[in-house]
This record gives sequence, C-alpha cells and structure tokens, in this order.
Amino acid sequence: MSTDTVRTGAADEAAGLLREQRGWYVYDWACSVYSTSVLTVFLGPYLTSVAEHAADGDGYVHPLGIPVRAGSFFAYSVSLSVIVAVVLMPLAGSAADRTGRKKPLLAAAAYTGAAATTAMFFLDGDRYLLGGVLLVVANAAQSVGMMLYNSYLPQIAPPEQRDAVSSRGWAFGYAAGSLVLVADLVLYSAHDSFGLSETAAVRVCLASAGLWWGAFTLVPLRRLRDRRTRVAHATATAPGLRQLAATVRDMRRHPLTLAFLLAYLVYNDGIQTVITQASVYGSEELGLGQSTLIGAVLLVQVLAVAGALAMGRLARTYGARRTILGSLVAWTLTLAAGWFLPARAPVWFFALAAGIGLVLGGSQALSRSLFSHLVPPGKEAEYFSAYEMSDRGMSWLGPLLFGVTYQLTGSYRSAIFSLVAFFVLGFVLLARVPVRRAIAEAGNPVPERI
Repeated sequence: MSTDTVRTGAADEAAGLLREQRGWYVYDWACSVYSTSVLTVFLGPYLTSVAEHAADGDGYVHPLGIPVRAGSFFAYSVSLSVIVAVVLMPLAGSAADRTGRKKPLLAAAAYTGAAATTAMFFLDGDRYLLGGVLLVVANAAQSVGMMLYNSYLPQIAPPEQRDAVSSRGWAFGYAAGSLVLVADLVLYSAHDSFGLSETAAVRVCLASAGLWWGAFTLVPLRRLRDRRTRVAHATATAPGLRQLAATVRDMRRHPLTLAFLLAYLVYNDGIQTVITQASVYGSEELGLGQSTLIGAVLLVQVLAVAGALAMGRLARTYGARRTILGSLVAWTLTLAAGWFLPARAPVWFFALAAGIGLVLGGSQALSRSLFSHLVPPGKEAEYFSAYEMSDRGMSWLGPLLFGVTYQLTGSYRSAIFSLVAFFVLGFVLLARVPVRRAIAEAGNPVPERI
C-alpha cells in the first residue's frame, strides 16, 4: 500500500470523525432545552402550583392514596423518574453493545421524551398527576438517550481530543438553552401581547421544548454511524436481565472504574439536585418572580458555555482530575452561600447563579471525558449506562433528601443547605482515585496529562 493511499485513508477517517463530532454536538443542542426550560425553570414552580391547587386544606395531595405535601410533589416525581431510568438504562446499554445499533435506540428514547414534553401543554387546572406521569416519562427517556449519546464519545474522539470534544458538546447544549430561554422570557413577560394567559404561556414554553428536542434530533441521527460489534451468538441472544448481570460482574473486574463512578455518583447527585430544585428555592423561599428566575437561569446558561470551554483549557494544563476537584470546592462554597441569600433580592440570586454557571458545564464535561478513558474497549454503552445511572439514574438521593428535609422542616433553606454534603464527600472520594492506574487497568493508553 502506497504512502499516498495511507495518507488519503487517514484523512478520510479524520474527516468522517469530524462530521460525526459535529452531529454529536447537535444532540446536546437538541435535548438540553428540556433540561433548561422544562426541568430547571418552568416545570418545578408550575407543577408545584398545580399540586397546591389540587391540595386539601392541610396542603397535601394524595397520589395513589399516599399523603404528600404539595411542595414536595415535584421533588418526589424527579426521584421516581430516575428510579425508572435505573431499570431501563442497563438494558438499553447492553442491547446497544450486543447489536452495535445505537441509533434506533437513541431515536426511540429521544422521541419518547420529546412527545411527553410536548404533551405538557395539556397540564393545567388540578392535573398534577398528569404532570407527574409526563415528568417521569420525559426524564427517564432523556436519561436513556443521554447514556447512548455519551457512549459515542470514545468512538468519535481519540484520547487526546476527548476533553475538548466533551466540553464543546456541553457548550452547544448551554448555548441552545440560552437561545430558547431568551425566546421563553419574551413570551412569558409579554404574554398579554400574544393573547395568552400566564399559565398558557408557561404551557407553550414547556411544549416548545419538546418540539425543539424532536426537530434537532434528526441531525445526529443522520451523521452518527453505528459500529457493528463482534459478539458470540449466545451473548447476542441472551435476555436483557442476563446481560445486565453480566455487565455488573464485568464492572467488578475494574474496581478503580467503580471507585470513580462512586465519587461521581455522590457529587453529581448534588449537581443534578441543584439544577432541578434551584427554581423552586428561588420562587418559594426567596419570593422571586418567574421573570427573575428565567433571567437567572439564562445567566447560568451563558456563563456555562464560557465555563465549559475555560475548564477544558484548564484541563490541558492541570489535568481533568485536578480541574474537577477545583470545581467541587467552588460548588461547595457557592452552595453554602445560598443559605444566606436574603429574600426578594434578585441581585444576590443572580450572583449565586453566576457562581453556579462558571463551574456547571466544565465539571460535567470533564467528568464525562475522564470516564471515557476508564471504559474497557467494546463496552462503551454498557459502562456509560452505569455512568448515566450515576449522572441521572442514581441521582434520586438528592431530590429525595431535598423533599424530605422540606417536609420535615418546612424550610427550603435547610433543604438547599443539605446538598453541601454531596460535594464535600464527592471531593474526598475522587481525590482517592488513582486515575492513571485506573486507565491502564481498563486497557486504554494513558494520556500524557490526565
């Protein structure tokens, strides 16, 4: 084979990977609007108000006959959704690795979530149960979709590019969230000019996030390509639960990878709970209006783009692990400051939002790229199902703790402060993981700086 032929083949391969990377970024652009507009801004306060409208004289609703304080219903629904995701993700991950066909599974998850989100347009009156069901379906579907999406990273980016590629993906997602939040803010603030009531404007914002998710998912489905895997016939036809058990047994052979997952499970539980509960804290405890909350989340989105890219650059100098540890210190200080925020003081809430935005995207992006080095070759979807369980599927302790703390104390300040423990413990656990040895034991080349 001539040198020119080898060079041409390498150039074609590089061009193909670049095309896939660009398509991969767009899925973050598509689904992050759900996380931003629905889960972070509108659904928490709105579903809480719907539940309060349906509550009895003591402030309780009774789903399936269980007494639940209306203010805790949203947090409990988030917890239930991620428990459902725990069941689904390993099955989808093992199926993807057995068949090599991730795209059909990604399409099914994305369009199930998009349909449930679009159906939130019909959430009004006292239909809090409808809202809870749609939240469970949409959140579980997004978790499955993100697991499949993340599992492409080791396949579309060589080790030296993963921090940068992962950071760009998060940046795309936060950029999309910023763009749609601007439109949401215009619609919500001027709803009278559009002939809409305040609740109708919220419902339109919720539904439009589902339409956005579905429309832009078409791009990655066209650009990403499936990679066939060579598996034994018995493995390829094994039932899903047997595959799940095999995945768990296989992961026990890589205890350092499991140690990283435990650390990530803990600190990311805190991150995910802040994302889902911050707007409830702002509206219910601090007495801030919806426009203020939208503006604060928009600030988070804009700064998260810069933060993700900046932390990606820091990782080139200091390594991903050290950069993540630094971000956990910043998370701890920022969240602790939230306890002292005065009510009805938007300026201080914006300052808190700025602190969150600067570390949010980078801590998530670098965690994803660092984990990609710890995955044994050929096990991407199965291992990323465990990662996504840590990311979303196992992040039920934070919302549960938040909801229980509020139910026991009646104070959202106590609920938000309780989350500091996740970042402190996560820091300790991550600091104890020998990352270089973990990468080598997974059978991957160890980058010069990690």
